[in-house]
Amino acid sequence: MRKQLPLSAMMKQHLKEHSSIYLFVFVLFLMGVIFGAIIVNSMNLSQKEDLYYYLNRFFGQVAEGKVASSADMFQQSFFHNLKYLGLMWILGISIIGLPVILVMLFIKGMVVGFTVGFLVNQLGLKGFLLSFVTVLPQNILLIPAFILMSAVAISFTLKIIRQLFVKKTNNMEAPFSLFMRYASVFLFIGVLAIVASGFEAYASPFLMKNVVEFVSK
Repeated sequence: MRKQLPLSAMMKQHLKEHSSIYLFVFVLFLMGVIFGAIIVNSMNLSQKEDLYYYLNRFFGQVAEGKVASSADMFQQSFFHNLKYLGLMWILGISIIGLPVILVMLFIKGMVVGFTVGFLVNQLGLKGFLLSFVTVLPQNILLIPAFILMSAVAISFTLKIIRQLFVKKTNNMEAPFSLFMRYASVFLFIGVLAIVASGFEAYASPFLMKNVVEFVSK
C-alpha cells in the first residue's frame, strides 16, 4: 500500500510534477492581460468617450450609495465565478474541452488587462489607484484560483488520455482516486471563490466609494 504523504509534501510534489503546465497557463493568462491592455490603446476616441461616459455614471451612483446591497453583490459575484470555474472543471472531464479551457483563461486575463488599462488610460494615476481597490482585492485570490483550476483541469485531461490510449502500468492511479482528487481541488477553489466574492461585495464598495470621491475632486 502506498504511504500517504502530508498535504504540504503532496502540494510540493504536485507543483514539481506539473511545473511546465503551471508555467504555460501563467504565461497564457499574462498574454491575455497584455492583449486586454493593447485593446484599450486600439480603441478610437469615440469608443473611449462612450465607455468613459458610462463609467462616470457608475462612479456617480457609487458616490451616492446607489449600488446593489452587499448581500446581492456577494451572491452575484460568487455564482458568476463558480459557474466560470465549474465550466472549466467540467471541460477537464470532457477531455475535448481542453482548448476551451485555454480560451477561457485567456479571456479572464484579457478582462483584467482591459479593465486596468482603461482606467489608467483615462484617469492616469487616479485610475491606477481606482483599479487597485476595485480589481485587486478579489483578484488576489481569483487569479490564482483560475490558474490552479486551468492547470489541474489540463493535468486531469492529460492523465485520462494517457489511461485511455497508453498501455496501463502499475504506477497509474486508479480512475476513481484520480477523479476524487480532482473533485477535492474544485472544492478548495470554491472556498477561494467564496472569500474572493466576500472581498468584492463587502470590501471593494467601501474602498471604491472613498477613492471615487478622491478621483472626482
